[in-house]
Amino acid sequence: MNPFAGRDDPTTVAAAQQGDRDALTEIIERHRPWVYNIAVRMMGDAGSAEDATQDIFIKVLKGLARFEGRSSFRTWLYRVAFHYLLNAKRSLGEQAVGTFEEYGAGLDAAPNLGLEDIPQPERELLVEEAMTACMTGMLLCLSREQRLAYVLGSVFSVTDTVASEILGIAATTYRKRLQRARAELHNFMNGHCGLINKDNPCRCARKTRAFFEAGHLDRKELKFQRDRVASIGEVASRDAAVVYEKLTNDYPALYRKHPFSDPKQLAERLSTLLQGTALDGLLGSSD
Repeated sequence: MNPFAGRDDPTTVAAAQQGDRDALTEIIERHRPWVYNIAVRMMGDAGSAEDATQDIFIKVLKGLARFEGRSSFRTWLYRVAFHYLLNAKRSLGEQAVGTFEEYGAGLDAAPNLGLEDIPQPERELLVEEAMTACMTGMLLCLSREQRLAYVLGSVFSVTDTVASEILGIAATTYRKRLQRARAELHNFMNGHCGLINKDNPCRCARKTRAFFEAGHLDRKELKFQRDRVASIGEVASRDAAVVYEKLTNDYPALYRKHPFSDPKQLAERLSTLLQGTALDGLLGSSD
């Protein structure tokens, strides 16, 4: 279920505030995959995103008793999540990527190598992993504010009304932020990415082996494809009445093909939060 397209269930929220474990589980199950998938694109790697998601839900549980319904529960929960993601310590991925200029220089320096010795379907999977990692790296070149606006508006198709409400900014401010993010990212992709411009020398299949040999990706432990349950485009509903210009449609379409993942180990970690006597002390406790 897409929480950005659905409505809150006040009965479930009220029960959760009273410590009802089934209600708490329902809330976490609904929002966990979305928080995690946004966190991956904000932090740049699965491990950091899993840790961030757990920290976010701890904050949600601690603040649940103080939720008064002045906004929708969805708005409140994602404000907690986005505040955390915008202010968290910079991940290793963010530190490694740097600016668009530095990232582009790194891609240019990576040698073009063949994959003929790797049989299918592993070869195809490795190329998909490299492509997702590379495009995630492009997102990390944006500022966090621009990155979050792009992920919400262009990748997950969240309306500007919902996004601006959650972020607590005017819709015009959000649209300007999204427009700047699109311009920076699309200019880079048009100048470097072979998926966008066939005249660009950078091709995912040619760079894949270099990424693995340089240690940027682990061939034996994939990060982006391992827990795939669908593509972003399959789970992020789009308003059929919204017509994007070519510039703002073709580029995000590549991101919407990326994995929408739901790691089993993350579900288990969050389930543990709802078990035992620790939950009584957690709900409504101070940060």
